[in-house]
Amino acid sequence: MSSVYRNILVAVDGSPDADAALRHAAELARDQRARLTLVTAIPQLPATAMLASGAAPPRTEVIRHYSEMLRVATATLPEDVGVTTLLVEGPPARALIERAKSGAFDLIVMGSHGHGRLHQSLLGCVSQKVLSCSPVPVLLIRAPEEERAAAPAPAALEGTLDIWPMTS
Repeated sequence: MSSVYRNILVAVDGSPDADAALRHAAELARDQRARLTLVTAIPQLPATAMLASGAAPPRTEVIRHYSEMLRVATATLPEDVGVTTLLVEGPPARALIERAKSGAFDLIVMGSHGHGRLHQSLLGCVSQKVLSCSPVPVLLIRAPEEERAAAPAPAALEGTLDIWPMTS
């Protein structure tokens, strides 16, 4: 049997749902003998993003935070799964859609945070934007309820910035 998926794009944002999506993508990659590309988008920090000191975090710290997030995600993958990482700037939905439109990927796997309709109508939803604009199939994964309940407040990595990248 030939593989349906050869190159899988995986959104990484440090959330329990994204972690569950990464685990599922790794199993799928093993089964399909596919390669994973993990992507994390560095969003523009809003003017309200301040540290306790009242100053905006230095850009180098922000980049280091997201780079570490990718490193941690990569370290969880089995050794027999090929992986590439991408750290990109800009809105997460646009980053994923642009890469999918490049023709290099067969599937996008990402977490779905499952916000309610009010949140989606006011703020938009990364997964909804990707789902409606992607030229390739999109697989949305939710973490088990106990993983989401046990997750720390939105600081993906201890000792780093209190920012949460790809909310959807």
